[in-house]
Amino acid sequence: MTREEKLESVLNAFTRYYTIRKDGVTPPFAAEADFISHNEQYILVKSAKISEMDSNEYVFFASEEDLTLEKLTELDKTAWETGLSRVVPKSGHRNSDVTLIIIADKIEEDAFKQIKKFKHSKSYLFTIHGWSNYKLIAIDLSNGKTAYNRHGRDLKKIINNK
Repeated sequence: MTREEKLESVLNAFTRYYTIRKDGVTPPFAAEADFISHNEQYILVKSAKISEMDSNEYVFFASEEDLTLEKLTELDKTAWETGLSRVVPKSGHRNSDVTLIIIADKIEEDAFKQIKKFKHSKSYLFTIHGWSNYKLIAIDLSNGKTAYNRHGRDLKKIINNK
C-alpha cells in the first residue's frame, strides 16, 4: 500500500465524526481534521441552563517519504503549537486535544525510538477551564510497524485496521 492510499484509508476512518480538510491546511501537513462537540444541560427550558461542556480535537496528518528525528521534531512542534492556537479556554471548556498522525514510507530508527517520548499537556486555570493532551502515532509502511506515545495508544486499532 502506498502512502497516498494509506492516508486516504486513514482519512476515511475519520470522516464520520470529523470535519476533514485537504485544502488550506497548515504546512507541512497533508490534511487536517476537527472534532467539535458542544453539550448543554438544562431544566425544563433552555433558559434554565445548569451546565455546558465543549470538547474538541484537532488532528494533523503528515505524509513523509523518510521520517528523520529532525523532521519528527518539526512536525511535533508545528502540530502542538497550531492545535493550541485554536483552543479557547473558558468556563464550560472541558478539553481540546491535539493529535498528530504520521504516515511514512520509512521511519529512521532513532526517530522510531523517540516517538514514545514526545508528550505535551496543558491545563487552563488549573483545569477549571479544561486541558489539552497530545496524541502521536506514526506508521512505517516499509515494515508495517507502528509507534505511538502514551495517549496515542488508543489510535493503534483505528490506524492498523485501515
